[in-house]
Amino acid sequence: MSVIQRACGVHASVARLLNSLQSPLLLAIRLYWGWQLAQSGWGKLHNLDRVTQFFISLNLPSPHFTAICISSLELFGGICLALGLGSRLVPLVLFVNMTVAYLTAEPEAFKAVLADPDKFTGASAYTFWFATLIVLIFGPGYLALDYLIGRRLGYKNPPSKIA
Repeated sequence: MSVIQRACGVHASVARLLNSLQSPLLLAIRLYWGWQLAQSGWGKLHNLDRVTQFFISLNLPSPHFTAICISSLELFGGICLALGLGSRLVPLVLFVNMTVAYLTAEPEAFKAVLADPDKFTGASAYTFWFATLIVLIFGPGYLALDYLIGRRLGYKNPPSKIA
């Protein structure tokens, strides 16, 4: 067996091991950031006057209604994200929400994505933005309610499974 064949074999073994860790990693991301989003939404719902005042300062339309909607989205979207339920639609909506948060509350940080990456990643919306992007692109993994429901409904390869 040549050195190249051995190297290819080792590479394949390492790749299989790392692939087996994808769903547990996605579960950890979903649980942690879903819980954080749910807590953020819960906190906003219990401080709607303060959130409304903040939204007024950002010149958002219908600030009180918007505060209720965003707070509810974060609470229920965070719970769904953690559970892996609606895990393509929910992360999409949360990602759009976090992008709007970037653009309205921290526009300079958003514009600094290439010029000053530390400013971009230091923005308060960044971690939620990035976590929802990961789940949106890769799906929730097989340790998610979407996957279990898909299997229960007879899908041979549920759409939430990582290839």
